[in-house]
Amino acid sequence: MEKVIQNSQKPSRVAGRLTALVQWFDSDYEGGVTAAQERSERIDWFRCLPFVILHLGCVGVIWTGWSWFAVGAAAALYLGRMFAVTAFYHRYFSHRSFQTSRFWQFVFAVWGATAVQRGALWWAHHHRHHHRHSDTEADAHSPRKRGFLWAHVGWFACSRNFRTDYTRIRDFAKFPELVFLNRFDALVPALFAIALFALGWILEVAAPGLGVTGPQLLVWGFFISTTALFHLTCSINSLAHVVGRQRFATGDESRNSFLLALFTLGEGWHNNHHHYMHSTRQGFYWWEIDVTFYTLKLFEKLGLIWNLRPVPERVYATAAATPSPPSAVPAP
Repeated sequence: MEKVIQNSQKPSRVAGRLTALVQWFDSDYEGGVTAAQERSERIDWFRCLPFVILHLGCVGVIWTGWSWFAVGAAAALYLGRMFAVTAFYHRYFSHRSFQTSRFWQFVFAVWGATAVQRGALWWAHHHRHHHRHSDTEADAHSPRKRGFLWAHVGWFACSRNFRTDYTRIRDFAKFPELVFLNRFDALVPALFAIALFALGWILEVAAPGLGVTGPQLLVWGFFISTTALFHLTCSINSLAHVVGRQRFATGDESRNSFLLALFTLGEGWHNNHHHYMHSTRQGFYWWEIDVTFYTLKLFEKLGLIWNLRPVPERVYATAAATPSPPSAVPAP
């Protein structure tokens, strides 16, 4: 009897592995996925193998070495793609805090996809869910409920959170080009990595004085830069509900952190954001540095975006009239 049970489990395991393999390339593929797997909170290591490879790729620096050009490229690509995540994935696709044309909407989605944080619709769907259920049992990544590691990386590595619920993001799911990018979310990162390798190879031949090679630029510009980008982005999930101070009583543990705001171009003003999520600006005051907002103002002047949503006066009135709740952790 035991052998019969074991043999019956083998096909489902094989089907699960084949499904995960296809999902590396087509994230909407559901063949072989059971209802139990969709509800499972176990980490699916096979499905997340590309994420593991991303981190292992950083070790390649041992063989490729470094050059000032490669390190500078890694820093520039970190900043450029952090802006794409915070401005487009977050403030546009998740909260619609400004408007743009369909063409630029697609360009912004492609730009954000180079950050290797899945598709814009998947990202926005889960972020909207977070705001509806912040720091409750239904919150997918609350460090208060599930701990630091789960909030930082565990939540998106489990089967339960792989799927994009397009019914929760109908406003953007009506655009087939966005659904395509979301479905085949590995396409842009793959092309981006190939382009970096090709650029490094061209520079190695055309400008040998830079000391850069194809493999070196791939390691620094893609693997190292993307890994740093991932962990600093996820620090908002894992740290911005633990470290910092609360200006507004939001009913959750969202906090403002100056250091997190610096590294994430303004996302660290998380308590501000949870109090009023619709504003394009998250640093509500002039001393709250919000690089993403400053850059979006430049985009507005260039005519690429418009109707940036401001912080309402009532929000400032609330901040002035209400003393900050006591914070157990001092702001960094």
